[in-house]
Amino acid sequence: MTDTQRNPTDTSGTLDEALERIHLSGPERDGWLSNHAPMAIEALVRHGHARVAHRWLDTYRPKLEDMPGSVAPVTALNWQEALGDISRVADWTAFFERETADRPWRTALAEWWPRLLPGIAAGATHGVIRVGHAVRTLLEGEETAPRVRELAHALGYWAARHQPLPALERLAPAPDAAAALDRVPLIADQDGGIRSRFEQLTGFPDWPGRAPSGPEAARAAIEELVRAATHRYATHGHADPIMLVHAATAPNAVLRTLPALPGTLWTPSLHAAWAASAAVTSAYGPREAQPVTEHLTTAQAAQATPTAQAAPVAQHPQEVFERAAAHGDDHTIKFADTALDVGDAAALVAVGRAVELNTPAW
Repeated sequence: MTDTQRNPTDTSGTLDEALERIHLSGPERDGWLSNHAPMAIEALVRHGHARVAHRWLDTYRPKLEDMPGSVAPVTALNWQEALGDISRVADWTAFFERETADRPWRTALAEWWPRLLPGIAAGATHGVIRVGHAVRTLLEGEETAPRVRELAHALGYWAARHQPLPALERLAPAPDAAAALDRVPLIADQDGGIRSRFEQLTGFPDWPGRAPSGPEAARAAIEELVRAATHRYATHGHADPIMLVHAATAPNAVLRTLPALPGTLWTPSLHAAWAASAAVTSAYGPREAQPVTEHLTTAQAAQATPTAQAAPVAQHPQEVFERAAAHGDDHTIKFADTALDVGDAAALVAVGRAVELNTPAW
């Protein structure tokens, strides 16, 4: 069957077939770049683009590398010494394949989530992002073997790249997520890789300030953070169009995982989501914003800039995602997926900026 003959709404066979192909590869390429295939493919299939999923993977697959060989098995007794050791990624993957085969995946996730959460920066936050995509497939569809295996691969990558942030000072509180992101201090030297950048982090605004009153309040705060970071990309994404998408996609991955976790883990998840978003913002954010008026009403745009003309805002979310899918860039597809979760006009404008700023895949 050709891709054009596939059912565009198929979210079972196509996704599972693609995941089986992906699982032949390791989680990174070229030494440190993350394998985005499982995340981009899941987003494409979920939004009705299953017919192009295998074609997209055919284009992306040559970039990938085989899974590295095993060093020594990770066990319940020695896992701490293997945490953060990327040379053990095959061992970690095999460990989580056993963990999710021997008991329900939710049970394994609930045990390991608080252990991995302090290292949310792992793989430039791609560890938690991959977990978020995997959990969504399991929560919203069948718990097929390839989908459970994808969760194992995602957890294995997170564990192997586990990266705690440095000790951070709690700076003056901010009233909301958007203000908190605005007040994040930028690191002094925005050159080099993400590890050297994160080593320069010193402190973030105290947000959301008071401890949430319960799990639902924590969930609402993460939603607010995802919305603010998505909107902010429209005006700040130009500084590093690829890396700054993670200020939104990382906390959104946490948000997607919450329904599979006990409520007692939701508040710690909020704090980790804020740390991840703030760290990316500090490491890659620009000194100056580039105003974008497309999502404003005519009156708002005129007030902001007397000569500004607001562009039409009548964009359908699926049309916006179709544009991202046609663009083909993995980060743009994942960012569009998050923006559709936010769902408002400003989020859709931000997708347009990602399409403009990132290099098309084909």
